[in-house]
Amino acid sequence: MEDKLLKRLVEDELEWEPSVNATGIGVSVERGIVNLTGHVGSYAELFAAEKAVKRIKGVRGYAQEIEVRLAPDAESDTGIAAKVANIIDWDVTVPKGAIQVKVHEGYVTLTGQVEWAYQRMAAESGLRHLAGVRGVTNMITLRPHVRATDIKRRIEEALDRRADTAAHAVAVTVAEGKVFLDGKLPTWAERETVEHAAWAAPGVTAVEDRTTIGA
Repeated sequence: MEDKLLKRLVEDELEWEPSVNATGIGVSVERGIVNLTGHVGSYAELFAAEKAVKRIKGVRGYAQEIEVRLAPDAESDTGIAAKVANIIDWDVTVPKGAIQVKVHEGYVTLTGQVEWAYQRMAAESGLRHLAGVRGVTNMITLRPHVRATDIKRRIEEALDRRADTAAHAVAVTVAEGKVFLDGKLPTWAERETVEHAAWAAPGVTAVEDRTTIGA
């Protein structure tokens, strides 16, 4: 797909997405790699813009340089930290006391250790729509407790079960709880499905997705 056409498709999708104010976002494309610049009013809007880009067929990758500009009366770091801690405490899927929170200039950093990848993701997902948050860095680690051969088998079985994924196109290797994904997939949506399947396997401590996007 030509870069000019891909740029128009991305711009149209950003305009179409109701949770994104696209007037402050600039789009450029080079060899299928999308670069987003400009500013938005919240981290939730930034997250939605990234998701919109990944929905477009033909996007090989993207770089994100969007600034989150908060209102002058935005919540203080202390206030944000307190709300983040409460949100995590109220989430029944996250173990109590397992996560530590740090906030600096609106940027949230999460640390700690949990048993499952879904718990790690749950701790982050509840923060995306919190006022005052400009970004989230998830440094929560997982405890390995399953053999590599079992992890590889469970991931491959999960991919085979999914009708929306070209499972045969993905090679899975595991080393000390870290999963490596290789191959070529047609869309970002399938790439995310494969990543999700890998993270869902018990014992996975990290996922390095080396798959590429292309026909």
